[in-house]
Amino acid sequence: MTQYHVSALPRPAPYGESEPESLQFPGCRPVRISRESIADYEGRIEYWDANTEVAMVCEPVSIYHEHPPQRLAGLLTTIAHVRGSPIETFGASDLLVRDARGAHLRIMQADQTVYLRPRATRPWGPAIEVGSDTLPDVVLEVDNTTDVRRGKLALYESWGFPEVWVEVPDTPSPSRPAGLRPGLTIHLLGDGGFHSAPSSRAFPGWTAAEIHRALNEPELSDATTAALRRVGGALGAAEGTGPDDDPFLRAERRAGHAAGRAEGRMEAQLAAVRQVFGARGLLAPAALPQRLAEMEGVSTEVLMQAALECRDKADFLRLLTDRPHGGG
Repeated sequence: MTQYHVSALPRPAPYGESEPESLQFPGCRPVRISRESIADYEGRIEYWDANTEVAMVCEPVSIYHEHPPQRLAGLLTTIAHVRGSPIETFGASDLLVRDARGAHLRIMQADQTVYLRPRATRPWGPAIEVGSDTLPDVVLEVDNTTDVRRGKLALYESWGFPEVWVEVPDTPSPSRPAGLRPGLTIHLLGDGGFHSAPSSRAFPGWTAAEIHRALNEPELSDATTAALRRVGGALGAAEGTGPDDDPFLRAERRAGHAAGRAEGRMEAQLAAVRQVFGARGLLAPAALPQRLAEMEGVSTEVLMQAALECRDKADFLRLLTDRPHGGG
C-alpha cells in the first residue's frame, strides 16, 4: 500500500515540542486544500497542514470502519444511565491547532471523541481547539485501512491527549495492512508519553479485551452487559450518583413499580372472582385474565356485583361489558 509522508512542520505554539520529523499516513492520498478554503471544508480527512496545504484523505468509509465508533456511542449511553449522569460523544470531530495569529495551522480528525463530564467540559464551537478547549477524555481511532501508530498517534501524544484507544476490528477490510491484528490497544499519557495499558483510566476497570469484544460482537452478550453495569457503577460511586439520578431509568423504574402494583391488583381481583364463583358452584371464565387486562382499571366492586348476579360465566362477561367499569 502506498505510504505518504508529511515533512517536519513548524511547531504550533505552545504544542508540538516532541512532534516527529515525519508523519506517515498509510492508506491515504494527498489532496490540496488551501488555507483560504480549509475553514469551510466539511469533508472527512485524516490530517491537514497549513504549511503544505495538503490534506491526507483516506479511502471512502465503510461499515467496517464506521460501526465501532457508533457502537461505542451506544455502549457509553448505557454506562451513562447506570452512572446517573450524561456522557457525550461527538463522532469524527475536527481537532484544530491554530497559529499565533489565530489561523488554522493543523487539523486532525478523530473517529470518535468522548467527554465524560460534558456539562462542564464539552466544546461549543465547530471544532475541538487544542490549547483552549478541554480535550476529550477518550479518543477512539479505528484502523482498518490505516495505521495510526505511524502518524496520528504521535500527534495525539505531543498535543497532550490523555487517552487514545486504537481498535482493529475483527472483520477486516479487503485493503487492511498486513501488520494489523484484531484487538484494541489503550494508550495512556504519562510523564514519558504514551504507554499501553490493559484497562482504561477514564473508565476504571474496563479492560481493552472487554471493550474490543463489546465493539465487535453481533449482539451485546451477558458478559458485556455485566461489564457496562460494573463500569457505570464504579463511575457513579466515585461521583455519588446512580441509576435513580438518570431521568430515563428513573421513569422506567416508576413505570415498573406502577405495572407491578397493577399486576398485583389484578391477581387479587382474579382470586376474589374465582372464590365467589366457587361458592356459587359456577366455573369461572377461562378468558377472565385476558378480559381484566383489556378492561384496565375495572373496579373490584363492579367485578363482585357481576360475579354475584350472573347466571353463568357467559352472563358474567356480558354484565362486565354492559356496566361502567368504575374505579378503585
